[in-house]
Amino acid sequence: MSQTFVQIETGGKPPARPRLPEWARKSRTHFESLNKLKSGLRELNLHTVCESARCPNIHECFHRGAATFMILGNLCTRGCGFCSVPKGNPRIHDMALDASEPANTARMAAAMQLRYVVITSVNRDDLPDGGSAHFAETVLRVREALPEARVEVLTPDFDGNLDAVARVLDAGPHVFNHNMETVPRLYRKVRPQANYQQSLDVLRFARQHRPEVLTKSGFMAGLGETAEEVEQLLRDLREQDTDVATIGQYLQPTRRNLAVAEYVTPEQFDRYRDFGLSLGFKMVFSGPLVRSSYMADLVSEQAESHK
Repeated sequence: MSQTFVQIETGGKPPARPRLPEWARKSRTHFESLNKLKSGLRELNLHTVCESARCPNIHECFHRGAATFMILGNLCTRGCGFCSVPKGNPRIHDMALDASEPANTARMAAAMQLRYVVITSVNRDDLPDGGSAHFAETVLRVREALPEARVEVLTPDFDGNLDAVARVLDAGPHVFNHNMETVPRLYRKVRPQANYQQSLDVLRFARQHRPEVLTKSGFMAGLGETAEEVEQLLRDLREQDTDVATIGQYLQPTRRNLAVAEYVTPEQFDRYRDFGLSLGFKMVFSGPLVRSSYMADLVSEQAESHK
């Protein structure tokens, strides 16, 4: 399969940064909704990955009353090249868990009258259980506060600790999401403290441990991968019986992060979607502005209606 990118020819000069094409731009409106929700989050000392990761869809999602709560604090123990979430060393920074965070997350979700709640977290490799007990407690509190709502978790790999994965699954989420992020060749650059096979193992375990739970994974395009590598990644996900795949354009959040290698066209994203569906995914959400938790409620609904 051929792949189309937007690139800039530079001759012998250092490669220029490709310009952001129109299809990867997002209008910024709904400032009132954004500011109101941010104010509520700060009052409860809560964080969202929407803010910390500088998601381009933040204005739209906050206006819809949607947000992905990020727990276990706002400092990550890993240094992924694509991510703008603040990094911290537990030996230097005070990274004690906030015992009120699970209850406050549930309180905020209830105040927003959410029908679909997404909970994610930073990596906490400094904790013996990776923060999984705190994660599970948050799921339980949200389900108590909003018994009719559906809950999706977007978890780290817990450093391969499958007991930790089981702990989160046993708390009762409806959707289990763990992102692959990129193809294996780029892991050393993009996810230097992660392991491709380990992430696949997490997804396989989730399917086996709680087969009734929808499983989901996402990754980015535009980091230098080839179409063939993307296709193999999709095959690997289906081998774990993963139900849903999300594919979006990588956008450099800050100058400290990895540069964009190329902007993948909407047509190529469509080809990735079609290829994924041909493998048997219940849903493939693929497009320049797609993010793992973007429109998660609608993605889950369509996947679960799949026969």
